[in-house]
Amino acid sequence: MRASRQKAGMTLQDVARSAGVSIGYLSLIERDQATPTLTTLDRIAQALGVGLERFVVRPEPVECVTRAAERQRFHVGSDLLGYERVSAQFPGSELSSYVLTIAPGYHSETVDHAGEEHVYMLSGSMEVRLDGKLLTLTSGDSVHYPSTQPHAWANPQETVAQVLWTGTHDIFTPRNITKAEP
Repeated sequence: MRASRQKAGMTLQDVARSAGVSIGYLSLIERDQATPTLTTLDRIAQALGVGLERFVVRPEPVECVTRAAERQRFHVGSDLLGYERVSAQFPGSELSSYVLTIAPGYHSETVDHAGEEHVYMLSGSMEVRLDGKLLTLTSGDSVHYPSTQPHAWANPQETVAQVLWTGTHDIFTPRNITKAEP
């Protein structure tokens, strides 16, 4: 619940007021020191803009597995950037993971947003501009950073690069786009 509140950019006071509970009680719930009724839990979920299932449904082990042949695969905008979702999606999940296939010549826009990201180079190499500094990653290298730092990626090489991207938000949520250079 705390992670959902923080992800929504809300304070304890914001959620407590909207849900009609005290700040102290909400704090106890977040720390697993109090168990709310389903009615109260539903009011908290509504205040956070999420469904009740986020807090009461747990995935079955089979829902946690992604099978190679059944994964979502898609391109966004062009064939320069391909995605393969390797993480499962279930209520309450915080992480998203994708294998990204980055074609030669790809340059992303610079973005910053809530959360954190971890990028592991599977093959090839790419440039990452992180908070104004240029980093070159090659196979086996990784970078882990708060997503609030402006960041961009590029593959200026003549070969395809593949990375395992993991973040605390789904990469298709709205972001603050600041410029078009990596």
